[in-house]
Amino acid sequence: MSESTSADQTVWLGMHQAELDAAYDQGAYAANMHEVLANFSVMSEHVRSVLGPPLRKTYGASEAESLDWYPTDVAGAPIHIFIHGGSWRTGSAAQYGFPAGLLVPRGVHCVVPDFVSVLDTDGDLAPLVEQVKRAIAYIAETAADMNAAPGDIHLSAHSSGAHLAMCSALTDWQREFGLPASLLKSIVLCGGIYDLEPVMLSSRRRYLRMPPATVHALSPQRHLRNLSVPICLAYGERETPEFCRQSLDFAKGLRAAGNDVTIARGDGLNHFEIMNTAMSPDGLLGNAMLKAMQRADMP
Repeated sequence: MSESTSADQTVWLGMHQAELDAAYDQGAYAANMHEVLANFSVMSEHVRSVLGPPLRKTYGASEAESLDWYPTDVAGAPIHIFIHGGSWRTGSAAQYGFPAGLLVPRGVHCVVPDFVSVLDTDGDLAPLVEQVKRAIAYIAETAADMNAAPGDIHLSAHSSGAHLAMCSALTDWQREFGLPASLLKSIVLCGGIYDLEPVMLSSRRRYLRMPPATVHALSPQRHLRNLSVPICLAYGERETPEFCRQSLDFAKGLRAAGNDVTIARGDGLNHFEIMNTAMSPDGLLGNAMLKAMQRADMP
């Protein structure tokens, strides 16, 4: 727990305020952040030039509640949902369409939802979680219409998207949406945040505003249970110390709760560079995504 928010005292696990602020600022550990992010858009445009534009679908009433669906021609194909990052503030489905370049040619639908920015929710992450949950439910409910397999849905995500994805994975799908309880068949999360308390003590509190009850409710680390689905937690070796710790601590907690968990570390890669490995079946993330889907298909 925190000891103080004073700049001259320890605020989290032996860190002073400036250290904690830097540990939740990826730019402080990735000098090439803007260049890599810009390249995500370039890679996504290239994928669309090859696959064609995605189908744009609406899963909710607000303008933000839409998604990009990159279909495959394979009948009854599995679905892979990717939740993008961006510090809960930025990013878009269009910018993060590049995983489709790996998945669609291999007979997998790739779906990337958009959702509201936390800057438009007065700092509350709960609406973002609810939208991601609705997007996943919509994808499951309309899978048959897309000639996809509603019982073969996989989830991956990066950064703040990994937080939203994990919060969604903990949903009681049957109670809330009338969907199968075991809706998701595999989960691959990269560079995620799973406990919001230190985040709220860091400089990110300038744009995140939530009461303690919401911080607790939206911290997957505090709601561990056996999901009966293979989970891969990936992170870059050159992530910030806190992002590395969050992934490793979450893996430890998930295993203690009986989950099937693997760890994938991107040696020499920072928080953003690791996403480049999602483009190749031999890349760390591309391999993890494909292997997770294969494992989920095993009896």
